[in-house]
Amino acid sequence: MTIDTKDMINSILESISRIDHVKPEDIPNIDLYMDQVTTFMDAQLASSKRYPQDKILTKTMINNYAKNHLLPSPNKKKYSREHLLMLVFIYYFKNILSISDIEALMKPLTEKYFQKEDSMNLESVYREVFSMEKEQVEAMKEDLFSKYQTSQSTFTDASEEEQEFLRLFSFISLLSFDVYVKKQLIEKIIDSFSDD
Repeated sequence: MTIDTKDMINSILESISRIDHVKPEDIPNIDLYMDQVTTFMDAQLASSKRYPQDKILTKTMINNYAKNHLLPSPNKKKYSREHLLMLVFIYYFKNILSISDIEALMKPLTEKYFQKEDSMNLESVYREVFSMEKEQVEAMKEDLFSKYQTSQSTFTDASEEEQEFLRLFSFISLLSFDVYVKKQLIEKIIDSFSDD
């Protein structure tokens, strides 16, 4: 197994710089039917697919989100701009959080900001949250590079052939530990919602 690890890391770091989100101004000003929602989300979030055949959101997923109270029900089978903003949040959370954790997180957001005409509405919350994204990219890149450097100093006693895999395994383990700890932290914070 020969992997050009430096090229892989540079590619990852470059792709992090291109991470983007759905901008509210890109969302149509009209309510959409389910097929239009799935088409829109697939087009807007296509760069986050691992494989070309992956689905961003399916009709079944969206129906389940509404059934499980993660997403307010559509109005006469039509989804508003705010529904799409909620779906973006759900899309990002669904890979790391349970349905019940997402529900606990989204419920206060829905109750306080969904379909509100105040200056502090769902769109303003969405804009504020995603405004932090670009600031975090450089810190994230530095952290990834640091973890990569740390992993490259492991398994010095292994043969050169074994080192490549073992160092890559170390790097993946460091990244996984980071995700694990952050997931634990997120779950503790969500659990504290019910303590209020």
